[in-house]
Amino acid sequence: MKADIVREVVLEKGVSAKLNGKILTIKGPKGEVSREFRSPSITLAVTGDKITLHVSKGTKREKTMIGTFESHISNIVKGVQEPHVYTLKICSGHFPMNVAIVGKEFVVKNFLGEAVPRKAEMIPGVDVKITGNDITLSSPDKELAGMMASRIENLCRITDRDRRIFQDGCYITQKAGKTI
Repeated sequence: MKADIVREVVLEKGVSAKLNGKILTIKGPKGEVSREFRSPSITLAVTGDKITLHVSKGTKREKTMIGTFESHISNIVKGVQEPHVYTLKICSGHFPMNVAIVGKEFVVKNFLGEAVPRKAEMIPGVDVKITGNDITLSSPDKELAGMMASRIENLCRITDRDRRIFQDGCYITQKAGKTI
């Protein structure tokens, strides 16, 4: 059954939004995030302290899409107020692993005794801090922080060895407020 669907996301105090075509830019005290919301039937509007999403005669697919847009916008609003934080744990049981940030690359040296260091390109907009055996990633954009965390975790992926014995690597322990 087709029906008109209207959803609103309320902006908190100190957060402002601007719409330029299909690109929504949200600014807050901890950062700024721009994102393109592309859909032929969903219209976005910024009025005062609200972002309104509207579909006229929306189908089931458009209803799910408008829910997705609403979730993305609310995550952005939360992120510009308090950045999303991911925490990774460095585990090295066989060889002492060295983790460092060199220029615009995340470098893991001596992983399982390998001579060639493993490298991952840093994503702009994500702050990476290494303290002891913990790696902390923070960003106002939840997706960028998650992508950088997965890059680091995949950087230390082990193949052709028994995973029960070789448990070395960098593993996500917390993602955006959820403990794993």
